[in-house]
Amino acid sequence: MPISFRPMPSPWFNFLSQWLVVANLSLLFYPPNSIGASVKPPKIDREFRAAWVATVYNIDWPSKPGLKKEIQQEELIKLLDTAQASGLNAIILQVRPAADALYQSNFEPWSPYLSGKMGLDPGYDPLKFAIEESHKRGLELHAWFNPFRAQTNFRNQVSKTHISNTRKDWIKHYGDYLWLDPGNPEVRDYTIQLMLDVVQRYDIDGVHIDDYFYPYPHPTNQKPHPFPDSDTFERFGRGDRDPWRRANINGFIKELYSQIKKTKPWVKFGVSPFGIWRPGIPRGTEAGLDAYGLLYADSRKWMHEGWVDYMMPQLYWSIDSKGQSFPKLLNWWIRENKKRRHLWPGIATDRVGNQRPAYEIQKQISIIRSASKGAPGHSHWSADSLIKDQKGVQKLLKQTVYQSPALVPPSPWIKGEKPGSPAIAITPEGKGYKIRIAPQSNIRFWILQTKQGKEWKLQILEGTIESARIGPSEVIAFSGLGLTGLQGETVIYTVK
Repeated sequence: MPISFRPMPSPWFNFLSQWLVVANLSLLFYPPNSIGASVKPPKIDREFRAAWVATVYNIDWPSKPGLKKEIQQEELIKLLDTAQASGLNAIILQVRPAADALYQSNFEPWSPYLSGKMGLDPGYDPLKFAIEESHKRGLELHAWFNPFRAQTNFRNQVSKTHISNTRKDWIKHYGDYLWLDPGNPEVRDYTIQLMLDVVQRYDIDGVHIDDYFYPYPHPTNQKPHPFPDSDTFERFGRGDRDPWRRANINGFIKELYSQIKKTKPWVKFGVSPFGIWRPGIPRGTEAGLDAYGLLYADSRKWMHEGWVDYMMPQLYWSIDSKGQSFPKLLNWWIRENKKRRHLWPGIATDRVGNQRPAYEIQKQISIIRSASKGAPGHSHWSADSLIKDQKGVQKLLKQTVYQSPALVPPSPWIKGEKPGSPAIAITPEGKGYKIRIAPQSNIRFWILQTKQGKEWKLQILEGTIESARIGPSEVIAFSGLGLTGLQGETVIYTVK
């Protein structure tokens, strides 16, 4: 069966040509752009579709502490399979819940949410495993850190190497929490360095932090206790304490973003703050919490300054909520996005059921798409809701807003080159074909589109694979997706 394909660059052209001749195949060579001029694959949607995978309290994964590594891995594979089948293209995995690690850390002990005991080796590297398995399925993996939470409860047993034992001078006791004091420059530097260690050693696609900066007020139903940082303020503070606290967090965000870009420019940095910047903004908005005044998180400034690649405000309210209108809040965030970074809100899929119907999530995704000034996106809180198809939400989304796969949007402000033209060889195998792929640097995923009759199919393949198999096809389109999300030239092959 003759196969028409485009010339390939040397030396891989020579190697693959010789390989095909050995395979006793008849080949037809065409000059560039002479193939597929009238047959082009459909344009692929661009949208960030993610889910948070919380490990604190074993919310999403693993299902409980102390499971054998094989069971933990099986659970994660099932989660990733469901994410892929649902139409997602990214996972936000919590790797540092409370000054512990779900990876081989050079700074902190193993998380107790893995083995049941802090510091006990689970027998594998969960982050490394998650990255490999995510990329196999065409999913980005963003590593999610809690920067300042040292313990969710001071009564928890911790290892001798935990930061609350090794650097007691950095720790503040607030309510049930143990908290790393953001006002201490050493704390901020330590936290940045441990994140950069992960950026350097792991092939992650993003660094993610959520809404915990200074702790949420305690107690919640009365006048909150002040955060006990008088000694820190005396050492490092200037002016009034509240602006100083905000400056600490602002400086942390700015420096972290800068250092990530110096280390691996293509790694995205995203923040998921409380969904209301300040009570009364936009007009008519009600909130029981002032994140600006109590968490000292000036998230609007981070967008204005361009210190993030994506902002993911937690818009967990319903569309018709009077004091916290989902579309009203979304439009406010869009207006404040002066640097045109990605704005991909978080949505409360876990509230489907008693609080809201499944179609509320479908409508929110449609609203985000309609309102977005750039490439749309969103993240589900949390993965468990989709994995368990809570009240049919996963099935509904797949049948409606996730009918077509999507690629993660590129980030134009991040410098990157488009991948080069791919070099592949196609040979018959059974009723389909085998594709051999010449390696190319800086490829995150390969995009494979095949046409049989009137139907096009899309596969997102891991960028390091050397071969792939496909079924019967009349047209094969192949291109590379770079680390920054830029798509390279699509080469089109017709099978005669």
